[in-house]
Amino acid sequence: MVGQAFALSMAKQDLRIAIIEPNNPNPKIAKDFHSRVSAITKTSVQFLQNIGIWDEILRKHTFNKTKVWDENSHGHLDFSSVDELGYIIENDCIQSAMYAKLSKTKVEFIGAKLESINKTDQGFEVFLDDGKQLKCALLIGADGARSRTRELVGIEFSETNYQQQAIICNIRANKSFENTTWQRFLSNSIIALLPLGKFDASIVWSAENQLADELMSLTPKQFSSRLAAAVEYRFGEFEVLSKTQAFPLIERSAKQYVKQNMALIGDAAHNIHPLAGQGVNLGFADVAELSKQLNLSKQHLGDYLVLRKYARARRADNEMMAKTMTGLNWIYKENSEPMRWLRGFGMNIINQSSGLKAFLQNRVNGKL
Repeated sequence: MVGQAFALSMAKQDLRIAIIEPNNPNPKIAKDFHSRVSAITKTSVQFLQNIGIWDEILRKHTFNKTKVWDENSHGHLDFSSVDELGYIIENDCIQSAMYAKLSKTKVEFIGAKLESINKTDQGFEVFLDDGKQLKCALLIGADGARSRTRELVGIEFSETNYQQQAIICNIRANKSFENTTWQRFLSNSIIALLPLGKFDASIVWSAENQLADELMSLTPKQFSSRLAAAVEYRFGEFEVLSKTQAFPLIERSAKQYVKQNMALIGDAAHNIHPLAGQGVNLGFADVAELSKQLNLSKQHLGDYLVLRKYARARRADNEMMAKTMTGLNWIYKENSEPMRWLRGFGMNIINQSSGLKAFLQNRVNGKL
């Protein structure tokens, strides 16, 4: 999504752009909801409007409230908006809309894997596993948390292994999700319920490895019963609608976002805990900033000083969000009596302060 968004952001310029993508860049939209979804903020909505794909996204479900409650304290948080806080959208729907838009441009898709690269005076030579060779003045690494581009250009990264897994699937409930995203903090896990319809939702259950392995061994009926109990049967009984999948949770941060003639964006530059669902929003913010700097510049494409402006503008926000997620994850794993009391007290103080809530809401939406 982030790589295609960058290509769209630059497609109107007098440039030759190629997207190297070994997987299907145009997923078929099935009748049933896909389990890989993103919580899109209002800032990201504006970005998607700017690149001309917002109205082309086939399915998107608005939410105007977020509710958080804690198993081990009396604390709770409630965020709301008179219009909307954001949208829950299947990743495939975003990607399909981007592909449709890109197919009307001169951007070329190349179905291959990146094999190796060679730095030249003008940029990079790129060698693909199908034998093709390309030359470019600007190489963009938008290839995810285990970025091959990052590896080949020799950029190191820091890593925090949370010893957790994110379990995802789609569910159906007996009671309405009320256009609300729900989050429950438990002793050894965090559950997020992201509404896709009145009674349908995508779930992200971030659990410590031992619990995650146990949950993944359950039958769909057993899993749905555990999930319903974990959220206090607030939505009645659940039915699992899709295959459950698990992904290891590892925070990564590239020590450099840019070099001469190359830049990293999205998860290739920063991969954070899914606690607040901010991953793709940070990636879209990267795209907006990098394309802005390139479009404003009078320097040749790939100029290091221009790329540095992008890196300086984005690193602080990305690292603050990563550290915030790591900190919150630690706070909710600590279950001593004083910490539980302090946690609940703090949540309720924030909940009663319109100023603090507005500040947090603006930060999540990418606003200062």
